[in-house]
Amino acid sequence: MTVSAPSAISDRATWLHGPAWRCSKAPAAPPRVWRMILLGPPGVGKGTQAEKLSAYLGACHLSTGDIFRAAKTLHPDQVDGAMREALAAMRQGRLVSDEVVLALVVERAVCLRCPAGFLLDGFPRTLRQAQAFDAVLAQQRIKLDVVLDYDLPLAEIIARLAGRRICPHCHAVFHEISQPPRYAGKCDVCGATLQQREDDRPEVCQARMREYIRITEPLINYYRRRGRLITVSAAGSIQEIFQRTIGALAACTAAREA
Repeated sequence: MTVSAPSAISDRATWLHGPAWRCSKAPAAPPRVWRMILLGPPGVGKGTQAEKLSAYLGACHLSTGDIFRAAKTLHPDQVDGAMREALAAMRQGRLVSDEVVLALVVERAVCLRCPAGFLLDGFPRTLRQAQAFDAVLAQQRIKLDVVLDYDLPLAEIIARLAGRRICPHCHAVFHEISQPPRYAGKCDVCGATLQQREDDRPEVCQARMREYIRITEPLINYYRRRGRLITVSAAGSIQEIFQRTIGALAACTAAREA
């Protein structure tokens, strides 16, 4: 499969902060432009794979979770539109509605037209979001190439999450077994004491996974029926999963060019 050489990725200012912002540099279009969605339950390493794919393919990593984290650092005067509604919901302990999340993405439609392509991580999360997003893509005349679904048995997911540790300051992520910090319990980046998230505890993980399957199964079936879904095993090391992903994309390209 022909891909661009690893290069600097756009700073994603438009994606993170909204349509009033512009990236300081736009990535050049690689030889093969990919526009894809990444799915997978918590603990499969989807975010890590998105970062590696972004560097390898040259595509821009668009994470809705990053939007929410970035918005919390902005002055209230810098937050408007759908982001204002989303932050209000989060402060009140409510879920951000499908309509508001979709509006956030629509406001950033310029990112969907990025000449380098995109890897959309964290959206869509529901069948309703997926159907609405397909309508947005059709309106923008954008073709979705593939939906990667990272899959791992429940027992392995729980084991991974139980060992995950997060830095409360810089948000760096470590794992006690697969990606331990240089000094036990300390962040490699800023030296803060690492913490376990409450929702990474085994009993909480099982409840989260039951809810994930309930919500996501119709979404996965939707993309499977449309011939866009590729399931990738998330077993093994980060590099093994990455090589498996690249192989799946190469097979997808070969099948469509045959």
